[in-house]
Amino acid sequence: MTRAYNQLYLEDAMNNLGTMLDCAANVAHLDLAVFYEMFLSSGIAAQMEAGNPRFVSGMSGMELMRLVMEKSSDKTLPEITYIPFDRTAEYWAGWALAYYQWHSALSFSYLQRNGLNISTVLSLYPTLHEADLSKFVQTADTLIQQHLNTRRNILKTIRKQSRFTQKQLADLTGVALRMIQAYEQGDQDIRKAEARSVLALSKVLGCAPEVICG
Repeated sequence: MTRAYNQLYLEDAMNNLGTMLDCAANVAHLDLAVFYEMFLSSGIAAQMEAGNPRFVSGMSGMELMRLVMEKSSDKTLPEITYIPFDRTAEYWAGWALAYYQWHSALSFSYLQRNGLNISTVLSLYPTLHEADLSKFVQTADTLIQQHLNTRRNILKTIRKQSRFTQKQLADLTGVALRMIQAYEQGDQDIRKAEARSVLALSKVLGCAPEVICG
């Protein structure tokens, strides 16, 4: 697997992301879920994923936090000092996420969308913070796969709840039977389906289009 930056810089990236989240939650007293969304939308997450040395190891966690706020909010933070006494749950969450992103080469946004959001990572702290990182990797892999499997099965679940066979649903919606089968089996991504197909399915199944798309 090709990774965006050399392992020599990984420790810096892990420490900086951990410090950034620790500062945001425990020094600036920001809502961490909201701040993490800012991190994703600010472009800084993408820069770290790409291995930009300025963001991976050239800035401190405090500087990263301030830059996220500058890019994503009009809120001005007062001068604050970061004195780490111990690794907090928030620090561990950023530390572990930075490692997993590097290890998997998946984007932070992809992880957020597919079962590994910051709240979920924080919930793993009590059981995993003293374990080897390989245990976190295994757990993260499992959570993402479970999420993907659930999303693939949403159409199947709603169809069965509505007591339609695949063929009946195809006849009622005009969506080809083979496509419905492919969506349910995960061979095709329903989020990439034509809008009229998604609308037809949602109308017959009595749910919002975004529910079918997971």
